[in-house]
Amino acid sequence: MSTQIKVPTLGESVTTATVARWLKQAGDAVAADEPLVELETDKVTVEVNAPAAGRLGPIVAAEGAEVEVGALLGEVVADGAAAKAPPPPSPPPPSPQPASPPPASAPHAANPPAGVNPPPPPSGPVGRPAAPAPLPAAAKMMTEQKIAAEQVGGGSGKDGRITKGDVLEFLSRPAPAAAPAPAAPKTARATLDGEERVKMTRLRRTIAARLKEAQNTAAMLTTFNEVDMSAVMALRSDYKEAFEKKNGGTRLGFMSFFVRAAATALKEFPAVNAEIDGEDIVYRHFVHMGIAVGGANGLVVPVLRNADQLSFAQIERGIADFGKRARDGALKLDELTGGTFSITNGGIYGSLLSTPILNPPQSGILGMHKIQERPVAIAGKVEIRPMMYLALSYDHRIVDGKEAVSFLVRLKEGIEDPRRLLLDL
Repeated sequence: MSTQIKVPTLGESVTTATVARWLKQAGDAVAADEPLVELETDKVTVEVNAPAAGRLGPIVAAEGAEVEVGALLGEVVADGAAAKAPPPPSPPPPSPQPASPPPASAPHAANPPAGVNPPPPPSGPVGRPAAPAPLPAAAKMMTEQKIAAEQVGGGSGKDGRITKGDVLEFLSRPAPAAAPAPAAPKTARATLDGEERVKMTRLRRTIAARLKEAQNTAAMLTTFNEVDMSAVMALRSDYKEAFEKKNGGTRLGFMSFFVRAAATALKEFPAVNAEIDGEDIVYRHFVHMGIAVGGANGLVVPVLRNADQLSFAQIERGIADFGKRARDGALKLDELTGGTFSITNGGIYGSLLSTPILNPPQSGILGMHKIQERPVAIAGKVEIRPMMYLALSYDHRIVDGKEAVSFLVRLKEGIEDPRRLLLDL
């Protein structure tokens, strides 16, 4: 007895996957619910578990194969049954053949009934009557110009004969545009010494396609500002230990301040939280915040649902959980969809300034950067302050420059005076 292993439902709008890696080989013992194979989708890696205990039977979908939802991957064979594919059936014995085939008799017409004469055979093929010959002057010009009657078309003369005027009219027509030569198929260049060629993962191909889609479809623009991190750093230093103790070891980071500040600003400037759908603008009265994190196979953007209603501790726990599971490749598909606005923090890698690319169909993304001490003018005096550059990339089709700049200013005010976040100001 065997149980089929099939591609599970992969999530919203995901219909295919690539077989990334088999964790077991045919004939290996497997336990129920034990991971057997990894499938790579456009967004995340999915493990398919054994539907029953036994041994892994024949593998149907090899590594690298593209499979659809519901497709057969392999089978789990109950213990005691053969764990390998059954041998093909023996071919049936050949049927006896005659020593030599009888000669084929030539086809012959049936004898007509007596007294009836058969109709005479046609003298030639039956077809359309020949087109009338062009008039002499037209024929001469057509010969000189090497023009066929079919090119000129029907004539305007008597009985449809082509006249000299018909030929001149044909010659005055603009020449048809030549069809473009088909592009030669692009072939991979030869790999040079010291190079290594590695096929792009499905996730990397999807990231590349979506980033290019954002550049091609959105009127993308970026506005910048800088924020003094002194107040947030002082608040974090004063309450870090108490916060961690109260919330079961959850650490107080900077991201929760930016998520809360962005959510507050999005309510005041809803166009930054909206999207274009055909000829409509869809405004949201909630904030599903995408948080860009680095995973094992590239950047992914899991979504904090209703981030505008979460506490600082809930935000920090959610982000920490996303980061851990992204590194382990354990994020779920539904956690990567439905975001309305995104935040990316290049500062953790040392980036001082960048222009983040939109995550379609969202209309805004905030870029955080490295905190760096710089001299700034404070009340007429130069002071050294921990400063961060902020970048807001937005879709200018839906967000005006005034809204984008005002959004960034409101976010800056919330970071530089965190009391505004507590009072929802």
